[in-house]
Amino acid sequence: MTAWTDHLAHRGATLGDDARSASFADATTEARSADGTIAVPLLHLGTLRAVGPDSAEFLHNLVSNDVKKLPADGAEWNSFNSPKGRMIASFLLWSEPEGHAFALSADILPAFLKKLSMYVLRSKVKLSDARADTALIGLAGPDAAAAALGAGALLPEADMKQTVTNAGLRCIRLSPTRYLLAAPVATAGAAFDAACAAGATAAGTTAWQLDMIRAGLPLITAATQEEFVAQMLNYELIGGVNFHKGCYPGQEIVARTQYLGKLKKRTYRVALPAGTEAGPGTDLYAPDFGEQSAGKLVNVAPTADGGFEALAVLQCSSAEAGEVRVGAPDGPRLSLLDLPYALA
Repeated sequence: MTAWTDHLAHRGATLGDDARSASFADATTEARSADGTIAVPLLHLGTLRAVGPDSAEFLHNLVSNDVKKLPADGAEWNSFNSPKGRMIASFLLWSEPEGHAFALSADILPAFLKKLSMYVLRSKVKLSDARADTALIGLAGPDAAAAALGAGALLPEADMKQTVTNAGLRCIRLSPTRYLLAAPVATAGAAFDAACAAGATAAGTTAWQLDMIRAGLPLITAATQEEFVAQMLNYELIGGVNFHKGCYPGQEIVARTQYLGKLKKRTYRVALPAGTEAGPGTDLYAPDFGEQSAGKLVNVAPTADGGFEALAVLQCSSAEAGEVRVGAPDGPRLSLLDLPYALA
């Protein structure tokens, strides 16, 4: 994606290792920008594409949500799980004319593509890494719709719906204030600039991650693969699991978790104090579990006050007790924040 990353560099972006992140300012400024309307190059995500007449059936038999019933203008949260029901990848899946595409964490994309390819066998489907031709842009904030229009997108009328322009710019509405644009690499720079000209602030990876944390939308990365069952990540609450679609890897465990017994872990939104050294996969501790881990951080992003916000999978009993520490039983104490949806 040289043309895309070169364009961002010319705009003043600092690119991270392997061009999997970008920043336009210091962490505090980036976090503050998330309170307004932002346009973010989603370099931490990558796109896979499935093309062929068997695309829907092939994916349907492997993932947690219903792909066969996904309409041509539809998108959905989805996941691929181990036979033990532990999530290997979480992603946004959408329909395309010749198949499907999905956006997932870039750090797990190559290995995930290899793993999926093992299941193809005689299916008439071709899987490919689409990062060379597709760039992803995130728009979030009160004027996100105006920014999307400014970028040349057609606005979907409902959440988890998509539209495509004649120029190949795909617009997926995640919520009334959040949009994902999938653009051809050759025109992504122009779309990004136009969104900024329409009122969005160019912002970096951490600003989008902070917005996703505040939306309660988790992302599996290399540090958290095979750690969580779907319900621990609130995936059934955000529409990422279909309990009537039939078998797929891990389906028995996911269904048993839903219908038998009480779920002991959930994803919570939390605040970490300034100076905390923690990232995805960091263990959490609580008095009711002693030296044993009571949970893990899933996603972490800096805030404007120098601290951090995070999504954390945590024992419900520990969350209710309110005494949770980061990294060690005597580590920094975190505090619980509200999510935009109720925990069942």
